[in-house]
Amino acid sequence: MYRQILEVTGSDREHFLQGLVSNDLRRLNEGPLYAALLTPQGKYLADFFLIAHGESILIDVKAGFAPALAQRLNMYKLRADVKISESPLTVSRGLTDAPEGAVADPRHPALGWRLYGDTPRADNIDWDALRVAETIPETGVELTPDSYILEAGFERLNGVDFRKGCYVGQEVTARMKHKTEQKKGLVTVDIEGVAPVGTAITSGGKPAGTLFSQSGGKAMAYLRFERARGEMLAGDARVTWKG
Repeated sequence: MYRQILEVTGSDREHFLQGLVSNDLRRLNEGPLYAALLTPQGKYLADFFLIAHGESILIDVKAGFAPALAQRLNMYKLRADVKISESPLTVSRGLTDAPEGAVADPRHPALGWRLYGDTPRADNIDWDALRVAETIPETGVELTPDSYILEAGFERLNGVDFRKGCYVGQEVTARMKHKTEQKKGLVTVDIEGVAPVGTAITSGGKPAGTLFSQSGGKAMAYLRFERARGEMLAGDARVTWKG
């Protein structure tokens, strides 16, 4: 199972999540939200989708991250009227002919629709090719415990709201937005050859970043922008960035 659905119920569910995640739950009635849970130091813990579902809020998260996310949310629960449980619902995805009840992926129009139901629908879509082309990070690949969500592109992916007020990690995220120049980040590059995910990228013999997902002569890379000039190396592969 690729995705796991957690269900948050109870009268305090929206207020509870509003104080924890990077997006604004007051917009949940407009459609699904993409968001992240951060450490108090602003580092990434998990990313997920939030969906209004009757008297509950669904959290659509990568399956391997679901137990730790549920544990972390329960740690914050204290006396709030909130219950977090696993849902039997499954997630289907597609690009065309959206079925009844499907919702648009909030990150990017190229990512099509998501459907929450009892039976998953099969697809033959090369999602990695789409992710690489549009610089969409994946949980546990480009998004790791070392990530800052602004460097991973969360503002462009509609995953962070700077007007919502306080949430865990908000102070660091806001400071990165308003008081510092972004010197590092996730981008799509051209690549000749292949190299394992996590391969160091060098420029003129100096560390310039890290290589991630690759598809069709393109790759995602986390780069130090001031060093990402000209032809770079990632193992035996050659990397160039047109930024």
